[in-house]
Amino acid sequence: MPTKTLYLIIFGLSLILSSCQDQHETSPPNIIFILTDDMGYGDLSSYGHPLINTPNIDQMAAQGVRFTSYYAPSSVCTPSRAASLTGRYALRNAPFNFGPSSSKGLPTNEVTIANVLKTVGYKTAAIGKWHLGHLPQFMPNARGFDYFYGLPYSNDMILPWCPWLNETHKLNMYKNENIIREVGKKQENLITEYTQEAINFIKSNKSNPFFMYLAHSMPHLPVSAPKNLQNKSLGGKYGDVIEALDVSVGEILQTLKKEGLDKNTLVVFTSDNGPWHNLPTRMIADGVAPWHTGSKSLFKGAKGTTYEGGHRVPAIMYWPETIKANQTNREIVSAIDFFPTFVNIAGAKLPEQVNIDGQSLYPFENGIIKSKRESFFYTHNDYVEGLRVNEWKLRVTEEHGTELFNLNEDQGEQYNLADENSNLVKTLYHKMEAFAKETSSNIFNLN
Repeated sequence: MPTKTLYLIIFGLSLILSSCQDQHETSPPNIIFILTDDMGYGDLSSYGHPLINTPNIDQMAAQGVRFTSYYAPSSVCTPSRAASLTGRYALRNAPFNFGPSSSKGLPTNEVTIANVLKTVGYKTAAIGKWHLGHLPQFMPNARGFDYFYGLPYSNDMILPWCPWLNETHKLNMYKNENIIREVGKKQENLITEYTQEAINFIKSNKSNPFFMYLAHSMPHLPVSAPKNLQNKSLGGKYGDVIEALDVSVGEILQTLKKEGLDKNTLVVFTSDNGPWHNLPTRMIADGVAPWHTGSKSLFKGAKGTTYEGGHRVPAIMYWPETIKANQTNREIVSAIDFFPTFVNIAGAKLPEQVNIDGQSLYPFENGIIKSKRESFFYTHNDYVEGLRVNEWKLRVTEEHGTELFNLNEDQGEQYNLADENSNLVKTLYHKMEAFAKETSSNIFNLN
């Protein structure tokens, strides 16, 4: 073969390989959103737990950004998930929890992040707990997800833990629209089962961009760890579950690395709300120990309250070579901000027919995460109960009246400064009133 011809062939092949490499490097990034259930701010070793060991999640934090003023949109399950997947405060779409006896769900006119990402070619999966309506029109396959594997609601929503239900209400595992088996109280395999489904989805979709929403059922009570990880943690039974979740994260990160996807995948890890501390007597009577719950760290309150312990949870963003390592972000950030962040990262367009409350964290400045958010509304059911603006938090409830805290100086919300800052109270309250009016919600009176 003539030298000139051989040169042209080699040159042509080099152009093709270069083109393929550029296309791979510039392909839309994958996005994995890992959401645990009822994990408290202090449940991870990277957030200060003295006994529970979470090396894989800690590695995410060390190689990415760890948020310390991150807020779950609600302090209970359904509203938090509705807000996280739509970028909208749940007062706009799903302020109350749904369950097996409910005929409602996330309104069908709501746009989920999966709906948006599918418009730019993403494959989408929801794995784990759904809890946004169990009727067909509300389930994941009808809400933009190509694949669903998981439970339609919380793992306690069966007899005797929910005595308002009857024996026709079963806790069933779904694969897309089909029930594949009854789960019931046998829940020790949930973490490993969801993890394997997540790994399978990653491997099956490595040639195209994907969005995976992995919503673990744990550590929502009753907690249950895989048999091979039971009685391993110094943190007891609850610690076993947190450490099992850490193993799950490690296996997912390792899969990304093995498949050559780690540098083109954003992974977010967080919780839907704070830990469940006011355990119902019905669950204690059935042998669910009240101490099998998480840590709220130095914060006041827990799940079901608008104190910091109900809303402020761990959150980590990890994206090798895109997000700068070892960041601690102390700015106000919420799960509703992930909707516009994911949309911007994917190169999609925000829906114009709805009001998005989230504020995008993207683009990153030299790998540094910056928040545009200065305020956050605390909501419970259909009430606006609080507002944080910078370091100040106003909380107005029926039980505790009017409370004003400086969260920079008093993160435990021990010192009510409302009386000596009456003008600030009025200013913040007027903002709460305006938001309640905008969302057709309720608000308690100042007193």
